[in-house]
Amino acid sequence: MDLFQSFVQNDRQRHLIEKAAKLADVAKTRRDQADEMADFSTDTLQEFKKEQYFSLSLPTSLGGEGLSVYELLLLQERLAVGDGATALSVGWHMGVVMELGEKNDWDPDVFSSFAKEIKEKQKVVNRAASERATGSPTRGGRPETTATKQADGSYLVTGRKTFTTMASVLDFYLVSTYVEEIEAVGWFLIEKDVEGLSVEKTWDTLGMRGTGSHDLVMENVHVPRKHFVEVAGSSRPIPKGWLLHIPACYLGIAIAARNDAIEFAKNFQPNSLNTPISEVAHVQQKIGEMDLKLLAARHFMYAVADKWDKNPELRAKMGSELAAVKITATNAASEVVDLAMKIVGGRGLSKEMPFEKYYRDIRAGLHNPPMEDMVILQLAKQALSEN
Repeated sequence: MDLFQSFVQNDRQRHLIEKAAKLADVAKTRRDQADEMADFSTDTLQEFKKEQYFSLSLPTSLGGEGLSVYELLLLQERLAVGDGATALSVGWHMGVVMELGEKNDWDPDVFSSFAKEIKEKQKVVNRAASERATGSPTRGGRPETTATKQADGSYLVTGRKTFTTMASVLDFYLVSTYVEEIEAVGWFLIEKDVEGLSVEKTWDTLGMRGTGSHDLVMENVHVPRKHFVEVAGSSRPIPKGWLLHIPACYLGIAIAARNDAIEFAKNFQPNSLNTPISEVAHVQQKIGEMDLKLLAARHFMYAVADKWDKNPELRAKMGSELAAVKITATNAASEVVDLAMKIVGGRGLSKEMPFEKYYRDIRAGLHNPPMEDMVILQLAKQALSEN
């Protein structure tokens, strides 16, 4: 069964999958080093830039490919088969750029200049929102990072952000702050290498080590007035379809584990058997269970993505569906990796094999937004209000 072609709808998507497969192979060769160093590979980053990958999600009017959410998920899954950490990292950039292009609420000149940098120089951006005191931004904590207006209209930004994915290789940071003059949360576009901005390499985690999600530290960073680009709550909140890049990434890791487990089963024959273990009933049972879980989760994810792309008028009411996909997919992916490790047995814990990395990386999905408790409560409240 071709796990990817079954979801490809046209030649454009087939071409995108081929591009992702090429880059997945590149990322795979460096994933162990990135995992050991707990940082995003600069060599892998350059390969993505050579392929003009980072401008794919720009609107076509600004030189991009105007990726749909469905297409983003195809890319994410395929990249994650090579390396989940690379896919998750790149997915944040792709999604943020997609969102900014769709919202179109920045100053036109600022966004045009920003988009030009991405198109011509393949510059990379991510939001920096998480803080130790506030926890996940999805829970609504007010940033302790502050922006203080100066006499000339510029701002000084001071604070520390955690979980800043790709922190050491980003070209732009979109930083959430509490803006004192308006008593509201705002977002500032800050370029790398400005005075007062630094990256503290604090990322030392169990899984997704290659994302290099270090702390971003700002000490009186001067930001021009024009780079105060957003005010939180200034427009009606709409669910973010592009956040489906998260479950797509974890399903890609699960597919990699599934593929490697099947390959192992076909080639491992203990001296107690006359055949490889792929002929053993309980091993076949586990393989079937893996594919059943993947089929259900992937069809759900791609169906919701397709609905999002084709029905803009329904997007405002799709928050529960998007959240449910994330929970369903990441839980299924975790279960698939567990099954793969049961097929391989104790040797799957060895660092000579990829399974222990799949196991570590897949656990990070439980902590990516939205959180399961919030999703379940959201579904419950929706059900109670409708009956």
